[in-house]
This record gives sequence, C-alpha cells and structure tokens, in this order.
Amino acid sequence: MDDKPITTIGRCYACRRAFAFDPSTVTLFDVDPATGLPPGMTPLGSMREPTPESLARAVKEPVCPRCVEKARAFLDAPAAPWPPWPRPDR
Repeated sequence: MDDKPITTIGRCYACRRAFAFDPSTVTLFDVDPATGLPPGMTPLGSMREPTPESLARAVKEPVCPRCVEKARAFLDAPAAPWPPWPRPDR
C-alpha cells in the first residue's frame, strides 16, 4: 500500500492559482466570506477588532507554498530608505 499523504486540489487565497496540497500541512488562515478579507481587516488594509459575527462565519483558506515563501521574504527584507523631503530655500 502506498503511504503518500492524501492531497487535495484547491485555490490559493493570495494568487488564486490551483495547487495540490496535504490538508494537514498546508498553511491556512481565516477569511470572512462576506468580505473576502481576514476578520478584522478593512478594505483599506488597516486592522480593527473583529466582530463576533465575522469570526463565526470565517472559513479557513489555503495559501500555496510559493506565496508563503514570498510573504516570508517580504517580512525579512530591510525597509527601503526614504530620501529626505526637499525643503525650499527661504
């Protein structure tokens, strides 16, 4: 008998590409189906306290390894230096 893990095919929440994954090892996070965003996240990208209703209706969505790798690289990258704002001479 083959001992390979059972795979599932689903869409990545971030890139929307279909990928095969093992449900017990894939990265999952909660998404509110009413908004399509994680509970507590606003359409502008800011965070607020999630409502109990959004937490109750949230479903777990998979994220592909490629997007997880990109997110980790983004977190580990140094911040871009901002040049000083030009000041007019007085």
